Amino acid sequence: MSNQQPMSSNEYAHSNSSKKSTLSFDEHGVCHACNFNKLKEDGEIDWDERERELVELCDRYRKSDGTYDCIVGGSGGKDSAMQSHLLKYKYGMNPLTVTWSPHLYTDIGWKNFQNWLHVGGFDNFLYTPNGKIHRLLTRNATINLLHPFQPFILGQKTFVAKMAAQLNIPLIFYGEMPGEYGEKISHKTSSYAAKDQEVESEGFSLDYLGDKDVRDVYLGGKQIGEYLDEGIPLVDLTSYLPMAPDVLEKKGIDFKYLGYYKKWVPQEAYYYAVEHTGFEANPVRTEGTYSKYNSLDDKVDGFFYFTRWIKFGVGRTMMDSAQEIRNHHIDKQEAIALMQRYEGEYPSRYEKEFLDYISMTREEFLATCDKFRSPHLWHVVDGEWKLRYTPWDQAE
Repeated sequence: MSNQQPMSSNEYAHSNSSKKSTLSFDEHGVCHACNFNKLKEDGEIDWDERERELVELCDRYRKSDGTYDCIVGGSGGKDSAMQSHLLKYKYGMNPLTVTWSPHLYTDIGWKNFQNWLHVGGFDNFLYTPNGKIHRLLTRNATINLLHPFQPFILGQKTFVAKMAAQLNIPLIFYGEMPGEYGEKISHKTSSYAAKDQEVESEGFSLDYLGDKDVRDVYLGGKQIGEYLDEGIPLVDLTSYLPMAPDVLEKKGIDFKYLGYYKKWVPQEAYYYAVEHTGFEANPVRTEGTYSKYNSLDDKVDGFFYFTRWIKFGVGRTMMDSAQEIRNHHIDKQEAIALMQRYEGEYPSRYEKEFLDYISMTREEFLATCDKFRSPHLWHVVDGEWKLRYTPWDQAE
C-alpha cells in the first residue's frame, strides 16, 4: 500500500483546496490496515464472545409484532447480501434492506440486486434521486474534484439513517469495520462515531453539517449557495444532505458494524452470497483489477477507481491485492505481478455511457484528469505520464 491512500473525510467540506488525511504506518513501516487485520487472528479478539454480544444485541432489539427491527443498506453485492441474510436467517431479525440507486446500473449489478431480494428473500426500498440533479452533481464533482462517485457516496451515507428515522427502525447495521482498510479506529469500537467524535475518528461518521449555513456546504466541489443562485431549488438538493444528528439521538437509533461481531473476510462473503442469495460474479474481469466480484453494480465504478489512481497513485489492483494479502489469499510477489499488469488500466467498457452521463468528451475528461496529477506523484517520461514511485519499484 501507498502512504497516499486517502482516508474517509467529511464530503460536505470537500472542495478543490481541501486536504485529505492518508494511510498511516507505524514505526516498523506497517500500515494500520495490516495491524488491524492481525488482531482478527492473533487471539486479541474473542470471536465467540463477540458472537454472544451479537446475540444479546439482537435479543434486545428483536420485535415480535411483524415490524422491522433493523435496517441494512446495500446494493445486493456480496457484503450486503451476506450481512442481511445472516441477520434474518441465523439471528432471527427482521431487516428492511434499503438501496440508494447507482448512477447507471450494470446488467450484472441489476441481476444481483434482484437475486438478493427474490432468491435471498428480503423487503427493500430502492431510492433513485432526481436524475437531472444527480447528473449535474456528478459532472461538477468530476470537474471540481475528479471524484465522479461523490453523489453516490453522499446518498449512501445519508439514506439509510433517514429511512431508519422515518420508519422508526431502532438499529442500523453496517458491514465491515473501517479499520479493515486503514481508518484510525479501534477494533473495540462497534459503531459509527458520535457527532462530537468526528475529528478523532478521521471523519468516519455520518458527515454532519455542524454549524455551517447550508449555503456554505459543498456538493460536487461547489457551494450550495451557488446552486441556489443559479435557480436550483434547495428541495432538489436535500436528498444529499444529512438529517440533524439530534433526530437520531431523540429516536434512540443505534449503529453497529456487523464486522465487529463477525470475522469479516471478503472472499468468504462472496461464497456465502453465492450460496444463499444467488449472487453472481462478473462474467468478465473488472477493468483496473483482476477480481470479478467487487463493486459490480455501477457503470461509474471503474472511473471512480481510475480517478483515485490519477489523484493519489492508488489504483484498484493495489487495493484488491493488499486486502487479499492481509487475508492470506495471495502473497506479495503475486500482488506485485498483478499490479504490474492491471494497475491504472483505463475503464473503457462503459466509457461512452459515463461520458454521455457527465456530458464530456474523452478529450475533455482526460484533460481534466491531467489537471489533478500531483507533481510529487507524476512526471512526464518520453511524452507519457508516469508515476515517480510504484509499489513494485519500492518492493525490490
